[in-house]
Amino acid sequence: MRVLILSCSTGGGHNTAARALEERLLLRGHEAKAIDMMALAGRRHAKIVGGIYVGIVRHIPLLFGFGYALASKLTTPRIWSPVYHTNARMGKYLARYLAQHEYDVIATTHLFCAETLTYLKRKNRLAQPVVFVGTDYTCIPFFEEAKPDYYVIASEELKEECVRRGIPEEKLYGYGIPTAAAFSSDRTKEEARRELSLECEGSVYLIMAGSMGFGKVPLLAYELAAKMKPEDFMVVICGNNKKLKRILAREFKGKERVRIIGYTRQVAQYMKACDVIYTKPGGLSSTEAAVSRTPIIHTAPIPGCETCNMEFFHARGMSFASARIRTQIAQGVMLAGNPDMAAGMRAAQQHFIKGDASVRIAELIESLECKKAFQENMDEISGA
Repeated sequence: MRVLILSCSTGGGHNTAARALEERLLLRGHEAKAIDMMALAGRRHAKIVGGIYVGIVRHIPLLFGFGYALASKLTTPRIWSPVYHTNARMGKYLARYLAQHEYDVIATTHLFCAETLTYLKRKNRLAQPVVFVGTDYTCIPFFEEAKPDYYVIASEELKEECVRRGIPEEKLYGYGIPTAAAFSSDRTKEEARRELSLECEGSVYLIMAGSMGFGKVPLLAYELAAKMKPEDFMVVICGNNKKLKRILAREFKGKERVRIIGYTRQVAQYMKACDVIYTKPGGLSSTEAAVSRTPIIHTAPIPGCETCNMEFFHARGMSFASARIRTQIAQGVMLAGNPDMAAGMRAAQQHFIKGDASVRIAELIESLECKKAFQENMDEISGA
């Protein structure tokens, strides 16, 4: 089976989820390819779209939060939104690509791509069934506006919210957010530390700033370093934020118990190696941490869906969260020093997040029922 997986570079989570699904399908013997749909209109276009999003989130997050709240109120199944019409413009580029490449199924981890695919479906220019994989623990604005054959959502518990928004329950599958196989491996903490040369007698704290380096990371790192015991170790992953990495490298120059790194492909190993992870509540990063069974301290969210992610995790005992950095630090130190409390959080993570989402989504894609659902969906759209 040949599967195309579409994403968009507005933050790293969507792309990471797409690559995790690609990895699983390849392991199962299929042909799979994950691409940034916006790049079909040119790399410059993709860079502009991603750059606008990242710029707003980094520098004026309150504006992003206001836009998210406004979109939540305006979303309606009766009127096609500006988001739909904007992404419909990508239809000609995607149709051209599909005419040149043969695929049996299309999956997407991003709303923008789902909107473009919906446009092509409405114009009878799409022959493949579509699976839309959500990457947050909420029904995001305009989620119901996309018309895939299947919606894969982050949890069974989100079904009611999605149905209230007009999505047919029979199209909803609460399989979870796909993560790479490395996060659910049986690698022990000791093995991970040896692989990363992090062998130490104390606790290891991991601070993740996300792919964008969002948040008050320098202050968090400075305050945490002051509270660490001499035998403890701190790792800060700055993502693609080179400026943040330079600032921290200068601040902690010569500190042997602090490691500052930028983008890395060893996130799974670092999560396995640490005792506590500090991360903003992105849907993908939170899921990766939970699948790794690592105690989580959620730092300040990007207003919007990340607020919902944080509330979902905290309400189920899968993380601690606070708006105050000092409280976040105290929570992390407490978790690192209390094995029973940490074990309780890991048990909650194991109960609510199984870690097999990529496998279940791959099985859904393989299902012959997918073709049946596709035909029924086409009939529904044609009759609308």
